[in-house]
Amino acid sequence: MISKSDVIPIGQINKPHGVSGEMSFSFTSDIFDREEVPYFIFEMQGILVPFFLDEYRFKGSATGLMKLDGITTEEQARAFFGLTIYLPKSFLEKVEDDEIELDYFAGFSLIDVEKGLIGIISEVDKTTDNVLFVIPKPNDELLIPAGEEYIQEIDHDKKIIYVKLPEGLLDL
Repeated sequence: MISKSDVIPIGQINKPHGVSGEMSFSFTSDIFDREEVPYFIFEMQGILVPFFLDEYRFKGSATGLMKLDGITTEEQARAFFGLTIYLPKSFLEKVEDDEIELDYFAGFSLIDVEKGLIGIISEVDKTTDNVLFVIPKPNDELLIPAGEEYIQEIDHDKKIIYVKLPEGLLDL
């Protein structure tokens, strides 16, 4: 059985396209340029299920159309609307860290290289121009910028992000 810890999100199904089961999708990774992707994984009723690709083509730099094996009607395609597209972590070495959807980092420990453990990321706040890691604290929460300039290293196996935060940021 496939576990959430075994996969990374790379995109989302937007809507059915036509009546033959084709779907439009958006993606955040250029893995397609570097690797032959034989299947995608979707969460269906709480279970991660692989679906083989019959075909896919691109409409732009971040969107495309796909046809999954066994999905032949608009009604079947509609069941995928809004679902996140996952790939196994085995593709991870082929995907750069900045191509991963930020929600993937919920559950990671955030460690400052000088001050130590800051906490566990509970969610990623993308509602402002500055994306923030949300770390719950008793009666409050810390909002830490998720900027590349602060991230030193990401350990995907141990689910740790090492950062070097500006002086005084944790004192706010």
